[in-house]
Amino acid sequence: MTVRKINIFANDDAYSQEIRELLQRKLQQSGFTVPGKFATDAELIISIGGDGAFLRTLHKYEFPSIPFLGVNTGHLGFFQEIHPDELDEFIFLYKQRRYNIQNLKTVKATVKQGENRYEYQGLNEIVIKGDHATTIHLNISIGNSFIERFSGDGILVCTPAGSTAYNYSLGGSIVDPRLTILQITPIAPMNTTAYRSFTSSVVLPKELAVTVHPEAREESGFMIIADGMEHRHSSIDEVTFGFSQTEVKLMRFEHYDFWTKVKTKFL
Repeated sequence: MTVRKINIFANDDAYSQEIRELLQRKLQQSGFTVPGKFATDAELIISIGGDGAFLRTLHKYEFPSIPFLGVNTGHLGFFQEIHPDELDEFIFLYKQRRYNIQNLKTVKATVKQGENRYEYQGLNEIVIKGDHATTIHLNISIGNSFIERFSGDGILVCTPAGSTAYNYSLGGSIVDPRLTILQITPIAPMNTTAYRSFTSSVVLPKELAVTVHPEAREESGFMIIADGMEHRHSSIDEVTFGFSQTEVKLMRFEHYDFWTKVKTKFL
């Protein structure tokens, strides 16, 4: 007999933990096994919380190929598919296989620091900025073309899935996740007689990589921030941004529509 395993992870708040216990009981009553720790052979990962909880789970387990389902007990919940009062309906539809899998592209950043190489991955976005609140200068190339010497707080490179997150709060465009593009959005750009920078987002096809050469800073280093996860570097020679081969699988039900969710969450 095949054991059907489902991983469940929840925020630490009392309500999320209560929903976790309730969902675990319901799944076990329906013939599923809920392991006590992460099972690599599970068929589904359920994240209970908001978008932050989902992203933390994704990074903690290094972007597993197992599909995710989000239960929203947080605030925005853009990635979360169901609410706590829909647990029974979810189990019914799941057992009947009445769902779709949405494959979301991820962005990666390759950092060169001397002889060392570091790779970071994000579902929403990856940011490069100064380690402290000071202006940084970035020499930015797209493909083989040098574009600008950017001056400001930093830049954000996001996927279509991430266009509704930090990117949107910076004035970037919302992009339908069925498109395969990267978006570069400036963070507090300086545009004066002394410094000239793009002040709006730039949208790129998947074939083009973005290469950034930060100018040296004696007083402090840089931060690479992937989906809110901070990584500090005392110096950086080069950062290359592009699409990763990794995709994140989200479970979606028949009623899911991206633009309906955009309207519900933002308007």
